[in-house]
Amino acid sequence: MYRAMDNHILRVEESQRKVLLNLYRKSPDPAVRLRAHIVLLLAEGYAWATIAAVLFCSTATIARWRERFEQGGVDVLSDEPRGRTARLGPWWIWIALEWVLSKTPRDFGFLRSRWCCEVVAILLFGLYQVRVSRETIRKGLHEYHCVWRRPRPVLRREDPEYEAKIQRLRGLLEHLPDDEIALFEDEVDVNLNPKIGSMWMLRGRQAEVETPGDNEKRYVAGSLNWRTGQLLATLGPQRNGKLFVAHLNDLRGRLRRYHKIHVICDNAKFHDSKLVRQNLGEWGGRIELHWLPKRSPHTNPVERVWWHLHEEITRNHQCKTMGELIDLTFAWIENRTPFIVERGVYADPNPIQTAA
Repeated sequence: MYRAMDNHILRVEESQRKVLLNLYRKSPDPAVRLRAHIVLLLAEGYAWATIAAVLFCSTATIARWRERFEQGGVDVLSDEPRGRTARLGPWWIWIALEWVLSKTPRDFGFLRSRWCCEVVAILLFGLYQVRVSRETIRKGLHEYHCVWRRPRPVLRREDPEYEAKIQRLRGLLEHLPDDEIALFEDEVDVNLNPKIGSMWMLRGRQAEVETPGDNEKRYVAGSLNWRTGQLLATLGPQRNGKLFVAHLNDLRGRLRRYHKIHVICDNAKFHDSKLVRQNLGEWGGRIELHWLPKRSPHTNPVERVWWHLHEEITRNHQCKTMGELIDLTFAWIENRTPFIVERGVYADPNPIQTAA
């Protein structure tokens, strides 16, 4: 069929030829350049076999773009997507997709917690008598944008008083007097054994991060100023009531200008221990504690600060001693403060830019 058409020269007007030459020479899309080249060679009367050999394309491609040019002109060369319309995959791949995305092997009687390609193959044969290999299933899942990666853990259990607690905190922050201050408090652990994170390295040569072997730990209690983003931190050997009391004492000393200090913290038991209640009573209630919803770390903006601390300081660190690591940690805090306070959960109270 194609040979019979070889002698039929494609008619291209001079104005179209100039546009085709411009597409062929300057288009950033190689597919558009190829289409323009095909049409130009057809207009010059070259045989299809010659064009296919020179451009390394099929006669079907030549026929397709000749027909589209005759129907739509030059514009169609840039507007049309490359190649033929993608066909739907075999029907069984859609069944496999539904299984791996919305069900577990246990739903079908397998004693497995997660899918593998072999189990999908066994199930397809058992239910539909479809014989496919593990590699075919793997390629099919990849083709439809499924990847094998670690999932993100999420906690589904919520505090039944979540909304009530959030509303109380929003009311506190929105109507906070100028002579009072609100801080979000939390503790973070600092380990001499570095947390391991991704880093640049040469392909095929895995980089190494030296670890001391015998781990040491220190804990930092930090409070983030809701208005300014200033972070006040206290170091301690353990994460317990003594560290929390020491931090509360630091807050009283460093925030003397404020009549009342509101500390918003999580529901760790030592935050409400006898030692803490005794300390609060001794100072006449100058510090008032407020409780975040249970199992809701996303409601505490200081958690984001600790995430950055791990990303920028503790992951893959090369500190030889705990003292060096602590100095680095507090230098980072001093250099980075004030931090951006994430206010997604709470309404922005038009923060007053005052120093802590």
